[in-house]
Amino acid sequence: MKPPPSYEAAKRIVAEGTEAERIALASHPEAAPEILYFLAGDGQLRVRAAVAANAATPAQADSLLAGDGDPRVRAVIGRKLAPRAPALAEATDRLHGLAWRTLCALAADTAVMVRAVIAEELQAMPDAPRDLILRLAQDAAMEVAAPVIRFSPLLTEADLLALIEAPPVPETVTAVARRPRLSESLSDAVAARAGTEAITALLENDSAAIREKTLDTLIAQAATHQEWQQRLVRRAGLPPRATLALAAVVADHLLEPLAARTDLDPTLARVLRARVDLRLERQGSGHLPPELAFEEAGLHGDQGTMLRLLAEQAGVPMRAVEHAARLRSGKALISLCWKAGFPPRCALPAQTVLGHIAPSATIPLSPEGGWPLTEAEMRWQIELLSEPVEAR
Repeated sequence: MKPPPSYEAAKRIVAEGTEAERIALASHPEAAPEILYFLAGDGQLRVRAAVAANAATPAQADSLLAGDGDPRVRAVIGRKLAPRAPALAEATDRLHGLAWRTLCALAADTAVMVRAVIAEELQAMPDAPRDLILRLAQDAAMEVAAPVIRFSPLLTEADLLALIEAPPVPETVTAVARRPRLSESLSDAVAARAGTEAITALLENDSAAIREKTLDTLIAQAATHQEWQQRLVRRAGLPPRATLALAAVVADHLLEPLAARTDLDPTLARVLRARVDLRLERQGSGHLPPELAFEEAGLHGDQGTMLRLLAEQAGVPMRAVEHAARLRSGKALISLCWKAGFPPRCALPAQTVLGHIAPSATIPLSPEGGWPLTEAEMRWQIELLSEPVEAR
Protein backbone atom coordinates (compact mmCIF):
# COMPACT_ATOMS: atom_id res chain seq x y z
CA MET A 1 0.00 0.00 0.00
CA LYS A 2 1.21 3.47 -0.83
CA PRO A 3 2.03 5.71 2.12
CA PRO A 4 -0.62 8.27 3.01
CA PRO A 5 -0.42 11.73 1.43
CA SER A 6 1.43 14.40 3.34
CA TYR A 7 -0.44 16.20 6.07
CA GLU A 8 -0.94 19.29 3.91
CA ALA A 9 -2.11 17.18 0.95
CA ALA A 10 -4.48 15.31 3.24
CA LYS A 11 -5.96 18.60 4.46
CA ARG A 12 -6.57 19.63 0.85
CA ILE A 13 -8.30 16.29 0.14
CA VAL A 14 -10.54 16.80 3.19
CA ALA A 15 -11.48 20.26 1.97
CA GLU A 16 -11.52 19.89 -1.81
CA GLY A 17 -10.92 16.26 -2.81
CA THR A 18 -13.34 14.06 -4.73
CA GLU A 19 -15.45 11.54 -2.89
CA ALA A 20 -13.20 8.72 -4.13
CA GLU A 21 -10.10 10.54 -2.82
CA ARG A 22 -11.74 11.14 0.56
CA ILE A 23 -12.80 7.46 0.81
CA ALA A 24 -9.23 6.34 0.00
CA LEU A 25 -7.84 8.69 2.65
CA ALA A 26 -10.48 7.65 5.22
CA SER A 27 -9.56 3.98 4.65
CA HIS A 28 -5.79 4.38 4.94
CA PRO A 29 -4.40 2.61 8.04
CA GLU A 30 -1.71 5.27 8.44
CA ALA A 31 -3.91 8.34 8.05
CA ALA A 32 -3.34 10.98 10.72
CA PRO A 33 -5.85 10.76 13.61
CA GLU A 34 -6.95 14.39 13.27
CA ILE A 35 -7.55 13.91 9.54
CA LEU A 36 -9.76 10.92 10.30
CA TYR A 37 -11.61 12.96 12.91
CA PHE A 38 -12.36 15.64 10.31
CA LEU A 39 -13.52 13.04 7.80
CA ALA A 40 -15.89 11.60 10.44
CA GLY A 41 -18.00 14.68 9.83
CA ASP A 42 -17.98 14.33 6.03
CA GLY A 43 -21.29 14.87 4.25
CA GLN A 44 -21.04 11.62 2.26
CA LEU A 45 -22.13 8.34 3.85
CA ARG A 46 -19.44 6.24 2.15
CA VAL A 47 -16.69 8.48 3.48
CA ARG A 48 -17.97 8.30 7.06
CA ALA A 49 -18.41 4.54 6.74
CA ALA A 50 -14.77 4.24 5.61
CA VAL A 51 -13.66 6.18 8.68
CA ALA A 52 -15.85 3.98 10.89
CA ALA A 53 -14.26 0.80 9.50
CA ASN A 54 -10.67 2.06 9.86
CA ALA A 55 -8.89 0.47 12.83
CA ALA A 56 -6.68 3.56 13.04
CA THR A 57 -9.61 5.90 13.67
CA PRO A 58 -9.21 7.53 17.11
CA ALA A 59 -11.66 6.81 19.90
CA GLN A 60 -12.97 10.39 19.74
CA ALA A 61 -13.95 9.93 16.07
CA ASP A 62 -15.54 6.56 16.83
CA SER A 63 -17.59 8.21 19.58
CA LEU A 64 -18.67 10.91 17.13
CA LEU A 65 -19.68 8.32 14.52
CA ALA A 66 -21.61 6.32 17.12
CA GLY A 67 -24.07 9.20 17.01
CA ASP A 68 -24.17 9.35 13.19
CA GLY A 69 -27.60 9.91 11.68
CA ASP A 70 -27.30 6.81 9.48
CA PRO A 71 -27.54 3.45 11.33
CA ARG A 72 -25.33 1.81 8.72
CA VAL A 73 -22.40 3.92 9.89
CA ARG A 74 -23.18 3.14 13.53
CA ALA A 75 -23.32 -0.56 12.66
CA VAL A 76 -19.82 -0.40 11.14
CA ILE A 77 -18.50 1.10 14.37
CA GLY A 78 -20.22 -1.64 16.36
CA ARG A 79 -18.75 -4.41 14.20
CA LYS A 80 -15.27 -2.92 14.64
CA LEU A 81 -15.43 -2.42 18.40
CA ALA A 82 -17.33 -5.56 19.44
CA PRO A 83 -14.43 -8.02 18.96
CA ARG A 84 -12.38 -5.81 21.29
CA ALA A 85 -15.05 -5.89 24.00
CA PRO A 86 -13.16 -8.11 26.51
CA ALA A 87 -10.09 -5.85 26.46
CA LEU A 88 -12.08 -2.62 26.42
CA ALA A 89 -14.19 -3.64 29.42
CA GLU A 90 -11.05 -4.22 31.52
CA ALA A 91 -9.05 -1.17 30.34
CA THR A 92 -8.40 1.73 32.71
CA ASP A 93 -6.94 4.39 30.41
CA ARG A 94 -9.07 7.24 29.13
CA LEU A 95 -9.18 6.40 25.42
CA HIS A 96 -10.04 2.74 25.94
CA GLY A 97 -12.66 3.81 28.46
CA LEU A 98 -14.18 6.08 25.82
CA ALA A 99 -14.21 3.20 23.30
CA TRP A 100 -15.96 0.95 25.86
CA ARG A 101 -18.63 3.60 26.52
CA THR A 102 -19.10 3.94 22.77
CA LEU A 103 -19.65 0.20 22.39
CA CYS A 104 -22.12 0.13 25.30
CA ALA A 105 -24.06 3.00 23.73
CA LEU A 106 -24.23 1.11 20.44
CA ALA A 107 -25.49 -2.01 22.25
CA ALA A 108 -28.46 0.13 23.32
CA ASP A 109 -28.86 1.83 19.93
CA THR A 110 -32.40 2.55 18.73
CA ALA A 111 -31.71 0.73 15.45
CA VAL A 112 -32.08 -3.05 15.60
CA MET A 113 -29.47 -3.55 12.89
CA VAL A 114 -26.82 -1.86 15.06
CA ARG A 115 -27.58 -4.00 18.13
CA ALA A 116 -27.80 -7.11 15.93
CA VAL A 117 -24.29 -6.55 14.54
CA ILE A 118 -22.87 -6.44 18.06
CA ALA A 119 -24.80 -9.55 19.07
CA GLU A 120 -23.48 -11.37 15.99
CA GLU A 121 -19.91 -10.57 16.96
CA LEU A 122 -20.32 -11.51 20.63
CA GLN A 123 -22.67 -14.50 20.37
CA ALA A 124 -20.08 -17.25 20.85
CA MET A 125 -17.26 -15.24 22.48
CA PRO A 126 -16.22 -17.05 25.70
CA ASP A 127 -14.69 -13.95 27.31
CA ALA A 128 -17.27 -11.35 26.28
CA PRO A 129 -18.35 -8.99 29.06
CA ARG A 130 -21.13 -10.82 30.91
CA ASP A 131 -23.21 -7.69 31.57
CA LEU A 132 -23.25 -6.92 27.88
CA ILE A 133 -24.28 -10.48 27.02
CA LEU A 134 -27.17 -10.35 29.51
CA ARG A 135 -28.34 -7.03 28.08
CA LEU A 136 -28.36 -8.42 24.54
CA ALA A 137 -30.11 -11.63 25.64
CA GLN A 138 -32.92 -9.55 27.14
CA ASP A 139 -33.43 -7.53 23.95
CA ALA A 140 -36.99 -7.54 22.64
CA ALA A 141 -35.76 -7.88 19.04
CA MET A 142 -34.99 -11.49 18.17
CA GLU A 143 -32.40 -10.45 15.58
CA VAL A 144 -30.42 -9.25 18.60
CA ALA A 145 -31.35 -11.66 21.39
CA ALA A 146 -31.66 -15.01 19.60
CA PRO A 147 -27.99 -15.48 18.56
CA VAL A 148 -26.80 -14.69 22.07
CA ILE A 149 -29.45 -16.85 23.78
CA ARG A 150 -28.70 -19.80 21.53
CA PHE A 151 -24.92 -19.72 21.46
CA SER A 152 -23.34 -17.66 24.26
CA PRO A 153 -21.35 -19.90 26.64
CA LEU A 154 -21.67 -17.22 29.31
CA LEU A 155 -25.39 -17.72 29.89
CA THR A 156 -25.93 -19.99 32.87
CA GLU A 157 -28.88 -22.30 33.49
CA ALA A 158 -30.16 -19.73 35.99
CA ASP A 159 -29.93 -16.99 33.34
CA LEU A 160 -31.87 -19.07 30.83
CA LEU A 161 -34.49 -20.09 33.39
CA ALA A 162 -35.02 -16.41 34.24
CA LEU A 163 -35.59 -15.68 30.53
CA ILE A 164 -38.21 -18.44 30.41
CA GLU A 165 -39.99 -17.34 33.57
CA ALA A 166 -40.01 -13.63 32.70
CA PRO A 167 -39.42 -13.33 28.94
CA PRO A 168 -39.16 -9.82 27.47
CA VAL A 169 -41.28 -11.13 24.57
CA PRO A 170 -42.80 -14.60 23.93
CA GLU A 171 -40.23 -15.26 21.20
CA THR A 172 -37.51 -15.20 23.88
CA VAL A 173 -38.66 -18.62 25.12
CA THR A 174 -38.58 -19.96 21.56
CA ALA A 175 -34.94 -18.87 21.29
CA VAL A 176 -34.12 -20.68 24.53
CA ALA A 177 -35.91 -23.81 23.24
CA ARG A 178 -33.57 -23.81 20.23
CA ARG A 179 -30.38 -23.63 22.31
CA PRO A 180 -28.10 -26.64 21.66
CA ARG A 181 -27.89 -29.29 24.38
CA LEU A 182 -30.72 -27.86 26.44
CA SER A 183 -30.96 -29.51 29.87
CA GLU A 184 -33.97 -31.48 31.12
CA SER A 185 -34.77 -28.74 33.66
CA LEU A 186 -34.88 -26.06 30.97
CA SER A 187 -36.94 -28.30 28.68
CA ASP A 188 -39.38 -28.82 31.55
CA ALA A 189 -39.66 -25.06 32.01
CA VAL A 190 -40.30 -24.48 28.31
CA ALA A 191 -42.95 -27.21 28.19
CA ALA A 192 -44.67 -25.92 31.34
CA ARG A 193 -44.76 -22.22 30.53
CA ALA A 194 -44.46 -21.73 26.80
CA GLY A 195 -46.87 -21.52 23.91
CA THR A 196 -47.17 -23.63 20.79
CA GLU A 197 -44.29 -22.02 18.88
CA ALA A 198 -41.74 -22.54 21.66
CA ILE A 199 -42.77 -26.15 22.26
CA THR A 200 -42.56 -26.83 18.52
CA ALA A 201 -39.02 -25.42 18.59
CA LEU A 202 -38.19 -27.61 21.60
CA LEU A 203 -39.37 -30.74 19.79
CA GLU A 204 -37.35 -29.73 16.72
CA ASN A 205 -34.24 -29.45 18.89
CA ASP A 206 -32.82 -32.98 18.69
CA SER A 207 -30.04 -32.12 21.14
CA ALA A 208 -32.47 -31.00 23.87
CA ALA A 209 -32.78 -33.44 26.76
CA ILE A 210 -36.48 -34.05 27.48
CA ARG A 211 -37.40 -36.33 30.37
CA GLU A 212 -39.99 -39.03 29.69
CA LYS A 213 -42.60 -37.48 31.98
CA THR A 214 -42.47 -34.24 29.99
CA LEU A 215 -42.72 -36.18 26.73
CA ASP A 216 -45.80 -37.92 28.10
CA THR A 217 -47.44 -34.55 28.75
CA LEU A 218 -46.58 -33.23 25.30
CA ILE A 219 -47.80 -36.41 23.59
CA ALA A 220 -51.10 -36.16 25.45
CA GLN A 221 -51.47 -32.58 24.16
CA ALA A 222 -50.32 -33.46 20.63
CA ALA A 223 -53.76 -34.67 19.54
CA THR A 224 -54.67 -31.04 18.82
CA HIS A 225 -51.21 -29.93 17.61
CA GLN A 226 -50.29 -31.70 14.39
CA GLU A 227 -47.03 -29.75 14.11
CA TRP A 228 -45.96 -31.39 17.40
CA GLN A 229 -46.93 -34.81 16.06
CA GLN A 230 -44.61 -34.37 13.07
CA ARG A 231 -41.65 -33.54 15.32
CA LEU A 232 -42.41 -36.28 17.84
CA VAL A 233 -42.68 -38.97 15.15
CA ARG A 234 -39.17 -38.14 13.97
CA ARG A 235 -37.61 -37.45 17.37
CA ALA A 236 -34.56 -39.61 18.09
CA GLY A 237 -34.51 -41.83 21.15
CA LEU A 238 -38.27 -41.88 21.70
CA PRO A 239 -39.01 -44.28 24.61
CA PRO A 240 -41.14 -47.34 23.69
CA ARG A 241 -44.09 -46.39 25.89
CA ALA A 242 -44.06 -42.84 24.53
CA THR A 243 -43.97 -44.28 20.99
CA LEU A 244 -47.04 -46.39 21.71
CA ALA A 245 -48.85 -43.43 23.25
CA LEU A 246 -47.95 -41.31 20.25
CA ALA A 247 -49.44 -43.93 17.92
CA ALA A 248 -52.78 -43.33 19.62
CA VAL A 249 -52.86 -39.62 18.78
CA VAL A 250 -51.01 -39.05 15.50
CA ALA A 251 -52.79 -38.29 12.26
CA ASP A 252 -53.16 -41.09 9.72
CA HIS A 253 -50.36 -39.93 7.44
CA LEU A 254 -47.87 -39.90 10.35
CA LEU A 255 -48.54 -43.41 11.62
CA GLU A 256 -46.68 -45.01 8.68
CA PRO A 257 -43.37 -43.15 9.34
CA LEU A 258 -43.76 -43.84 13.06
CA ALA A 259 -44.15 -47.57 12.39
CA ALA A 260 -41.18 -47.46 9.99
CA ARG A 261 -38.70 -46.19 12.58
CA THR A 262 -35.59 -48.39 12.66
CA ASP A 263 -35.06 -48.07 16.43
CA LEU A 264 -38.31 -49.82 17.45
CA ASP A 265 -38.49 -52.93 19.61
CA PRO A 266 -39.77 -55.80 17.41
CA THR A 267 -42.90 -56.28 19.52
CA LEU A 268 -43.67 -52.59 19.41
CA ALA A 269 -43.06 -52.56 15.65
CA ARG A 270 -45.67 -55.32 15.20
CA VAL A 271 -48.21 -53.40 17.28
CA LEU A 272 -47.68 -50.25 15.24
CA ARG A 273 -47.83 -52.13 11.95
CA ALA A 274 -51.16 -53.59 13.03
CA ARG A 275 -52.40 -50.09 13.69
CA VAL A 276 -51.34 -48.98 10.23
CA ASP A 277 -53.28 -51.87 8.73
CA LEU A 278 -56.35 -50.99 10.79
CA ARG A 279 -56.18 -47.38 9.67
CA LEU A 280 -56.09 -48.55 6.05
CA GLU A 281 -59.07 -50.81 6.72
CA ARG A 282 -60.91 -47.91 8.30
CA GLN A 283 -60.24 -45.67 5.30
CA GLY A 284 -61.60 -48.28 2.90
CA SER A 285 -64.80 -48.87 4.79
CA GLY A 286 -67.76 -46.55 5.10
CA HIS A 287 -68.82 -48.12 8.41
CA LEU A 288 -66.51 -48.33 11.39
CA PRO A 289 -66.64 -51.33 13.72
CA PRO A 290 -67.11 -50.30 17.39
CA GLU A 291 -63.46 -50.83 18.29
CA LEU A 292 -62.25 -48.67 15.38
CA ALA A 293 -64.83 -46.02 16.20
CA PHE A 294 -63.55 -46.10 19.78
CA GLU A 295 -59.96 -45.59 18.63
CA GLU A 296 -61.00 -42.86 16.20
CA ALA A 297 -62.78 -41.02 19.00
CA GLY A 298 -59.65 -41.38 21.11
CA LEU A 299 -57.52 -39.80 18.39
CA HIS A 300 -59.75 -36.73 18.49
CA GLY A 301 -60.14 -36.65 22.26
CA ASP A 302 -63.88 -37.30 21.93
CA GLN A 303 -64.49 -38.67 25.42
CA GLY A 304 -68.28 -38.60 25.06
CA THR A 305 -68.23 -41.02 22.13
CA MET A 306 -65.69 -43.23 23.88
CA LEU A 307 -67.83 -43.41 27.01
CA ARG A 308 -70.93 -44.25 24.98
CA LEU A 309 -69.26 -46.97 22.91
CA LEU A 310 -67.60 -48.56 25.91
CA ALA A 311 -70.86 -48.62 27.88
CA GLU A 312 -72.89 -49.99 24.95
CA GLN A 313 -70.43 -52.70 23.97
CA ALA A 314 -69.63 -53.75 27.54
CA GLY A 315 -73.30 -53.78 28.47
CA VAL A 316 -72.83 -51.60 31.55
CA PRO A 317 -74.45 -48.30 32.55
CA MET A 318 -72.77 -45.16 31.30
CA ARG A 319 -72.22 -44.05 34.90
CA ALA A 320 -70.11 -47.17 35.53
CA VAL A 321 -67.69 -46.15 32.78
CA GLU A 322 -67.68 -42.55 34.01
CA HIS A 323 -66.90 -43.81 37.51
CA ALA A 324 -63.90 -45.82 36.24
CA ALA A 325 -62.64 -42.75 34.38
CA ARG A 326 -63.01 -40.53 37.45
CA LEU A 327 -61.09 -43.07 39.54
CA ARG A 328 -58.32 -43.11 36.90
CA SER A 329 -58.32 -46.86 37.35
CA GLY A 330 -56.26 -48.46 34.61
CA LYS A 331 -57.37 -51.93 35.67
CA ALA A 332 -61.07 -51.01 35.54
CA LEU A 333 -60.77 -49.34 32.12
CA ILE A 334 -58.81 -52.29 30.70
CA SER A 335 -61.46 -54.66 32.03
CA LEU A 336 -64.24 -52.61 30.43
CA CYS A 337 -62.46 -52.82 27.06
CA TRP A 338 -62.19 -56.59 27.48
CA LYS A 339 -65.87 -56.85 28.44
CA ALA A 340 -66.78 -54.74 25.38
CA GLY A 341 -65.03 -57.24 23.09
CA PHE A 342 -62.47 -54.65 22.01
CA PRO A 343 -58.92 -55.76 21.10
CA PRO A 344 -56.19 -55.20 23.71
CA ARG A 345 -54.77 -52.20 21.87
CA CYS A 346 -57.87 -50.20 22.91
CA ALA A 347 -56.62 -50.32 26.49
CA LEU A 348 -54.16 -47.50 25.83
CA PRO A 349 -56.60 -44.78 24.64
CA ALA A 350 -59.01 -45.94 27.33
CA GLN A 351 -56.37 -45.22 29.97
CA THR A 352 -54.81 -42.07 28.49
CA VAL A 353 -57.84 -40.30 27.01
CA LEU A 354 -60.68 -41.44 29.25
CA GLY A 355 -58.68 -41.96 32.44
CA HIS A 356 -56.26 -39.04 31.92
CA ILE A 357 -53.46 -41.39 32.94
CA ALA A 358 -49.98 -40.33 31.80
CA PRO A 359 -48.52 -42.77 29.25
CA SER A 360 -45.67 -43.59 31.65
CA ALA A 361 -48.22 -44.63 34.30
CA THR A 362 -50.42 -46.81 32.08
CA ILE A 363 -50.59 -50.59 32.46
CA PRO A 364 -48.79 -51.89 29.36
CA LEU A 365 -49.93 -54.79 27.24
CA SER A 366 -48.18 -58.11 27.53
CA PRO A 367 -45.02 -58.54 25.44
CA GLU A 368 -47.14 -60.43 22.88
CA GLY A 369 -49.65 -57.57 22.72
CA GLY A 370 -52.29 -59.35 24.82
CA TRP A 371 -54.30 -58.28 27.86
CA PRO A 372 -52.13 -57.38 30.87
CA LEU A 373 -54.66 -58.88 33.33
CA THR A 374 -56.07 -62.38 33.62
CA GLU A 375 -59.73 -62.98 32.76
CA ALA A 376 -60.45 -63.65 36.44
CA GLU A 377 -58.93 -60.28 37.39
CA MET A 378 -60.94 -58.49 34.71
CA ARG A 379 -64.21 -60.13 35.74
CA TRP A 380 -63.52 -59.12 39.33
CA GLN A 381 -62.83 -55.53 38.22
CA ILE A 382 -66.19 -55.38 36.39
CA GLU A 383 -67.98 -56.72 39.49
CA LEU A 384 -66.12 -54.28 41.75
CA LEU A 385 -66.92 -51.40 39.42
CA SER A 386 -70.63 -52.24 39.48
CA GLU A 387 -70.94 -52.15 43.28
CA PRO A 388 -70.58 -48.38 43.89
CA VAL A 389 -72.66 -47.66 40.80
CA GLU A 390 -75.60 -49.72 42.08
CA ALA A 391 -75.19 -48.30 45.59
CA ARG A 392 -75.58 -44.70 44.44
